[in-house]
Amino acid sequence: MQKGHCLCGNVQYEFDETQVGFGLHCHCKDCQRVTGSGKATVIMFPQSAVTINGEYKTFSSLGSEGSHVNRGFCPNCGSQMFTFVDEIPGQMFIKAGGMEDTSWLSVETTCWTSTARDWLPADPSTAGFEKNPGLTG
Repeated sequence: MQKGHCLCGNVQYEFDETQVGFGLHCHCKDCQRVTGSGKATVIMFPQSAVTINGEYKTFSSLGSEGSHVNRGFCPNCGSQMFTFVDEIPGQMFIKAGGMEDTSWLSVETTCWTSTARDWLPADPSTAGFEKNPGLTG
């Protein structure tokens, strides 16, 4: 089991890393805005493999391709930790930056290469997709 938490520690989570779906770098404009950087690195898990302790809030928005995206964040420190996409039921994404140990992590995919910034280009060692890699219709 692996652990992670928000900046202030009020929201903590634990997950079974053996149930990871995949890791990806996302360069979409929304991920750039929510991270304040050029990309977000997220790992997909079945929701059943993750235990969340503490109250988090969600902010819902419509993704670039019409998906319904719900981002979970700590209401105290504002750390964004989770993403739930209505069109991918039973699954969730965890931001890699909040994990205590990422030595096991592997990132195979980069999405939204079409909006990657020149100062943080897409990782050429991963499979690249101009938009979403067929995850959200």
